[in-house]
Amino acid sequence: MATPLVVSELTKSFTMHLQGGIRLSIVEDVAFAVRAGECAVLGGPSGVGKSSILKMVYGNYCADGGQIIVSHRGELVDLVAADPRTVMAVRRETIGYVSQFLRVVPRVSALDVVAEPLLAAGETPETARERSAALLSRLNLPERLWSLPPATFSGGEQQRVNVARGFITAHPILLLDEPTASLDKVNARVVVDMIAEKKQEGTALLGIFHDQEVREAVADTIIDVTGFAPRRDAA
Repeated sequence: MATPLVVSELTKSFTMHLQGGIRLSIVEDVAFAVRAGECAVLGGPSGVGKSSILKMVYGNYCADGGQIIVSHRGELVDLVAADPRTVMAVRRETIGYVSQFLRVVPRVSALDVVAEPLLAAGETPETARERSAALLSRLNLPERLWSLPPATFSGGEQQRVNVARGFITAHPILLLDEPTASLDKVNARVVVDMIAEKKQEGTALLGIFHDQEVREAVADTIIDVTGFAPRRDAA
């Protein structure tokens, strides 16, 4: 599908239960599309709702209304209306995600953390570990760390494991939440190159990048999230 991700009329608010049930509107009428082979970047200042949009697309946040249409198994699926089982299937097969923080099972080695998505997709352990090793090497994670659990690593080392885990699969859609935030310039450049390769493969990428240099290097289009700020009634 030429446009595997289409978002329309998407709305999100939070109810502040400790503040008397006040309803806080986050974004309204969000609308955009991401084409295959394109990297679209959510732009705007901190607190405008970029992360909330990304989390709704992945299914971590429930939307109040609107549509998130993805091409999944040859059909169009609306993630806003989908049941939890369908959302999990979309995550396994269609939408990949690189978050800001690595969350892994304790005592599992970095090599196996990166290989796990391929194993879940049915790849052989040998092939999965080989591809895991290649990505960790490309991201300059010392081989002496590969057999250790990432919980013992520095923030930058953990993020390299996180990036490798997110990029190892061939999901048609890939979400990127500040993938270079903890990286030095050398490894940030590696990630920029990896994003370019994903685009060449036809992956649709949607991301948040606060690093202006990285954002300018990867963005094909900027989606200004301030345009979806909640409407305020006139006083």
